[in-house]
Amino acid sequence: MFVIAGVSGNTGSVVAKSLLEKGERVRVIVRDAKKGAIWKERGADVAVLALDDEDALTRALEGAKGAYLLSPPSPGSSDLLKEKRAFVDALARAVDRSKIPHVVFLSSIGAQHDDGTGIIRTVAYAERRLAQTSAKLTFVRAAYFLENWGSVLGAAAQGKLPTFLPPDLTIPMVATADIGRVAATALLEGASAKTQILELAGPRDYSSRDVAIAAAKVLGKPVEADGAPLAAVVPAFTSFGISADVAEQFRAMYAGIIDGTVAFEGGSARLVRGAVDAESLLRGLSSAATPAS
Repeated sequence: MFVIAGVSGNTGSVVAKSLLEKGERVRVIVRDAKKGAIWKERGADVAVLALDDEDALTRALEGAKGAYLLSPPSPGSSDLLKEKRAFVDALARAVDRSKIPHVVFLSSIGAQHDDGTGIIRTVAYAERRLAQTSAKLTFVRAAYFLENWGSVLGAAAQGKLPTFLPPDLTIPMVATADIGRVAATALLEGASAKTQILELAGPRDYSSRDVAIAAAKVLGKPVEADGAPLAAVVPAFTSFGISADVAEQFRAMYAGIIDGTVAFEGGSARLVRGAVDAESLLRGLSSAATPAS
């Protein structure tokens, strides 16, 4: 059996579906029993718990061959780094107590650094803390999510694609569907070493201008990348209801991307390329947002 967290989101749902389609036994973790109903219908076992509930997570992990774990977003946190350290500590203790042999953990590009990466520091801490457990580990260091552009597709329809990145800065980006498929494969293959790092990007790297060109093809109208200064990050994010602390962590992340700190480590880490390109991803998001006629 494999235990999968995050099934109410994009990556965990793909991991669970992929494993079920291959005939594997799956236990999904949900906070709300109602969200577990669809997975029960698909043949999965359902564990209702919060990931920071150490005792409940320990029970859910016991007897499994492997688990896909992640750190859920906390947009309202007033002290994100402190909160995530406590969360990861509980997660790590549950991993040790359950004696689960293999954990695939969703990490991030740039997680090899302890500073200069903003919100990515939370998963950098997770990598270090989980490395202290007895489990074998696969860290999926995912690139910038292509889905992040979905929130500005409405603005792109008016001809401008808002971005906090310089329009011509090319960086790795990846779709969450690729993350889920790679994580599922990692669980099925198991781990031959104590720790392996998969650096995951899409089929090609993109600049904001490239994404604007893809959006123009999807929308059938001209779209230009519209760069905004980093000073605008915190006001923009807090206007969406995100806490000032979390908004500042995102600002620092963007700064780290721009100065090159948020980049793949290379070396012994293995680069994996996904299959979903920006245009396909944006087309899917656009179709989902368009009401059926």
